[in-house]
Amino acid sequence: MAGKKVVRKVNKRNPNLRLVKSDTKGKVQGEQKEQKLRFGKKKRVAVLSAILCGFLTVFIGGYIYIMKNYTITTVYVEGNIHYTNEEIMEMVMDGPYGHNSIFLSMKYRDKEIKDIPFIETMDVAIEAKDTVRITVYEKAVAGYVTYLGRYMYFDNEGIVVETSEEGTPGIPQVTGLLFNHVILHEPLPVENQEVFQDILKITQLLDKYSLSVDKIYYDSDYQVTLIFGEVKVAMGASDDIDEKIMKLQYMLPELEGKSGTLNMKEYTEETKTISFESE
Repeated sequence: MAGKKVVRKVNKRNPNLRLVKSDTKGKVQGEQKEQKLRFGKKKRVAVLSAILCGFLTVFIGGYIYIMKNYTITTVYVEGNIHYTNEEIMEMVMDGPYGHNSIFLSMKYRDKEIKDIPFIETMDVAIEAKDTVRITVYEKAVAGYVTYLGRYMYFDNEGIVVETSEEGTPGIPQVTGLLFNHVILHEPLPVENQEVFQDILKITQLLDKYSLSVDKIYYDSDYQVTLIFGEVKVAMGASDDIDEKIMKLQYMLPELEGKSGTLNMKEYTEETKTISFESE
């Protein structure tokens, strides 16, 4: 009876014996699984690192190529009067990548440059990988008046489009007009608003014949006098102003170095009456 009991205690079905074998097998399988996970993680990191290195290599190579081959060396600027070519280029090609044609193409694609004094807008066109053309559309400034120490620039409708502390070469000063206030973006409050059309016409004609006037003076009857240095040209009313200025282009060189008044008030294609009074 006692022997039979001993055999039962060492029977393979002993729960403790099965438990020991089960724990050992589970640990081995867990270690193998963990090793596989670590290997898979390292493999993914290695793949991602290789992809990242490849991307950086392509990016750096592309960056160097673009910076080397798309640098602007030729710039065309047209339409500017108030600003020099260099000033226009500084406005458009600013920033660390301002001389890169791809950067400028993206920056100014379907975009106009506005909010610059005296300029309506500017267009930037990339004509080649190293060439850009900047077209400037300036505001139609007819002249300027001085008021409270500032220069007030107005267009052909008399609307004050800009104010500045400095005069601009090529834009004449208009004197003699009477007004008691000036408001930006509103017309100068003068009695005869049609005078601004005459001023624009005069400045365009002077520009056409390459005549640089210093001042345009209007008296109380809106009779106009053009002032070129020491020479005053009394034009009178705006009648026949085209013929008078066309004739003037041939007479001014003869008056160089002189001081006086050239009277063209009665000049017409028929009368051709002109007189000069020295001072």
